Amino acid sequence: MQAFHFHPGSQPLLISMPHVGTYVPPALAARLTESAQQVPDTDWHLERLYGFAKALGASLLIATHSRYVIDLNRDPSGASLYPGQSVTGLCPVDDFDDLPLYRDPQDVPGEAEIAERRDSIWQPYHQQLQAELARLKSVHGKAVLWDAHSIRSVLPRFFEGKLPDLNLGSGNGTSCDPAMAAQLLAIAESAPGHTAVLNGRFKGGYITRQYGQPAQNIHAIQLEMTQCSYMQEALPFDYLPAVAARIQPHLQRMVEAALAFAQQGSH
Repeated sequence: MQAFHFHPGSQPLLISMPHVGTYVPPALAARLTESAQQVPDTDWHLERLYGFAKALGASLLIATHSRYVIDLNRDPSGASLYPGQSVTGLCPVDDFDDLPLYRDPQDVPGEAEIAERRDSIWQPYHQQLQAELARLKSVHGKAVLWDAHSIRSVLPRFFEGKLPDLNLGSGNGTSCDPAMAAQLLAIAESAPGHTAVLNGRFKGGYITRQYGQPAQNIHAIQLEMTQCSYMQEALPFDYLPAVAARIQPHLQRMVEAALAFAQQGSH
């Protein structure tokens, strides 16, 4: 199984989906608990939710492997994204409910296995991401990276109460032009029946912070959405078209605004 699916676009926008993958190699799946084998912490159905992206000319980078195999939005060294706060690691050993992923504590991956997963899955994804941003910048003079995520709306391990529906992160203003972030927040805040925040609990993960270099004309933004905005948050994790239809037009407006920003001043 290759590490990703890639669709090259014609416009200066790359949408990355590092947590949509559900594939777990059979030998690894056999080591996981029954619950973990359902990969509940997946960013489900984002390809469908962002189904409008190809028609806009966006490039798409879509992970294939579950974050339980390796988390593509973590520092390859294993350093924490949010020091002092509860986080899952590069090769997680527990799930979002703080339950162990592995049946036997002896089965958690050691350094050699983590290195192998990093070389075979993490590296190819990031090499493709870097190469596409470089291509977009060389062609257009500017590029926007949109890192697409979703999460259950209530997760006591990570935050109190219910999460806002649309969580934009710009690394506290370091990963993109503040004007772009402000424009996206305004669109998010205008979505009826939905809540929004910029640089709240989720400020952007490794991908947003690593590749967003506004001074180099590469602007990165992360959107973490509540899954209740478009799908069932429990098994069988079904997409809910009628629910999704209420948020999708606003999501598309946000992506279009990011693309319009990328097109300003580009070749």
